[in-house]
Amino acid sequence: MTAALAKFKKPDLRSMREDRSPAKVEIVALSKSYGRQHVLHDISVAVVPGEIFTIMGPSGSGKSVLLRQIAGLETPTRGTVTINGLNPCDPTTRDRFALALVFQAGALFNSLTVYENLALYPLERRIYSKPKIRELVMRALQILSIENAAHKLPAELSGGMKKRVAIARALVMEPQLILYDEPTSELDPIMSATIAEIIGTLKEQFSVTTIVVTHDRELSLTISDRVAIIHEGRLRTIAPPAALRHTTDPVIQDFLNPQIDIQHPRFRKMEANHE
Repeated sequence: MTAALAKFKKPDLRSMREDRSPAKVEIVALSKSYGRQHVLHDISVAVVPGEIFTIMGPSGSGKSVLLRQIAGLETPTRGTVTINGLNPCDPTTRDRFALALVFQAGALFNSLTVYENLALYPLERRIYSKPKIRELVMRALQILSIENAAHKLPAELSGGMKKRVAIARALVMEPQLILYDEPTSELDPIMSATIAEIIGTLKEQFSVTTIVVTHDRELSLTISDRVAIIHEGRLRTIAPPAALRHTTDPVIQDFLNPQIDIQHPRFRKMEANHE
């Protein structure tokens, strides 16, 4: 265990949740269009319960759109998404599995303290008693080593701290499935590595399935059990990180190991401007 991981608390998590198995996610022949704009084409994926499954692809490839279909925030144009056999878009089934979404920007309420942000959903839904909610919130903060930030406002936090708070809020849900949208965006390399270690550690400590959408090549190849590459709205491949490192697919090679063409007119123009 690295020094970064050693600082995270490891309480007895069994007391935090009932016996919930990690979720199984199945995507079958999914397509998504917005009017005449076709974003996703015939995507089929089966995410194994308990794995860290990463979705990667160039900007505009449709990976964040795919995440919204999994989360039930949008309805596919064609095809299906099921979580433990249930449609995530159906409000009558959402209470039958525990799903948490960690948004790219954190999506914290600026007028609420960190504690209040974490407690808001279970309080409004009356899922637990107030003492139980306090126990869950404080334990989630302890796991992320941010209990000292409980009474701070989001504006008082760094970008990395906000990411930790967003992850802690997800843990309060006692999820069977956690969805991360670009968890290391706008973070420096050190904090990105810390977030990566947190995601991997949570998989070990919790019985949870993890789906990550990211541009971060190092994050994806370090923490993932399997990686899906989306290119131009189509599923290019699904493979373990080791297989991707040795792929012969030129599209995947170009994405994972981009080369800058210094002879491109754009760079020639920049060079001329500096002469």
